[in-house]
This record gives sequence, C-alpha cells and structure tokens, in this order.
Amino acid sequence: MNTEHQNEEQQDLENQTESQADTAELSAEEQLKEELAKEKDKFLRLFAEFENYKKRTTKERIELFKTANQDVLQSMLPILDDFDRALAEIAKSEEKVLVEGVQLIHSKLKDTLASKGLELVDVKTGDAFDADFAEAITQIPAPTDDLKGKIVDVVEKGYKLGDKIIRYPKVVTGF
Repeated sequence: MNTEHQNEEQQDLENQTESQADTAELSAEEQLKEELAKEKDKFLRLFAEFENYKKRTTKERIELFKTANQDVLQSMLPILDDFDRALAEIAKSEEKVLVEGVQLIHSKLKDTLASKGLELVDVKTGDAFDADFAEAITQIPAPTDDLKGKIVDVVEKGYKLGDKIIRYPKVVTGF
C-alpha cells in the first residue's frame, strides 16, 4: 500500500508540474499575443501618423506653390494702380497713338499678372458692403436711399491670388 500511495503522490506531483508547465506555456503564449497586439497597435498608429504627415506636407507644398509669387505680385500692385491712373489721364488727351500704346502696355502687364494667378476682387458701386471682401476707409451720407449700407465708391482696387485676398479693396460706404 505504501508503494501505491507513493506512486499516487508521485503521479499527482507530475500532473501538477505538467499543469504548471501548461499554465506557464499558456501564459507565455498569452504574453506573446499581448505583445503582438501592442506592436500591431503601435505600428498602426505610427502608420496613421505618417500618412497624416504626408497629407499635411503635400497640402503645405501646394499652398506654397500657389502663393510663391505673392510678394512679387504685391509689390507690382502699386505699379498697376499707377498705370490705371495714367491710362485714365492719357485717355483724355487728343493723341490716339499715345493712348493706344499705353493701353497695349497696360493690357500686357495685366495679362502677365493674371497668368501668374492675380485676379481682381469684383467690388463695384451699389454692392452690399461685406467686411470679408472689402475694407471700408470711410462712411459718407448716402447720395440716395438705395445706397445706404452699400458701397458708394471704390477708392482702391483689391486683388486676390487664387482664393486668398492679397489686397482688400478700399471702399467708401453710405449711411
């Protein structure tokens, strides 16, 4: 009986050792699965972050190309304004050849600037005043009732480059 009892105890010890080994293997397997899940999550987050970075830099690059000429075009706007004023004064003269020559140069300048993306902000007398698209420099009593709260005069033209306004038109509004 003693031998049978010893055999049973030894078998119980072996079973416990096997179950502990199975538990250790199982926990090792679970640990590996958890580590794998963590690494997958880390990878997915890193990949998503990289994709966002690529999109952001692409968008910034496109914006940079759109507005790369902005400084040059802004420095050309006073020259364009002077040309507009000169053309208006020369048009009053009797010399048609002079008027045609200045008109030709003026149109070439405007066409060149337009080819670089410069556009005129379309604001005219009688339009409703919108502070998002024009800058009011003063208010005067409206000459007529229908001009109250509207643009009475455009003092300086405004321009935009693509969708961005680089110089707001300066207007006089009526009250």
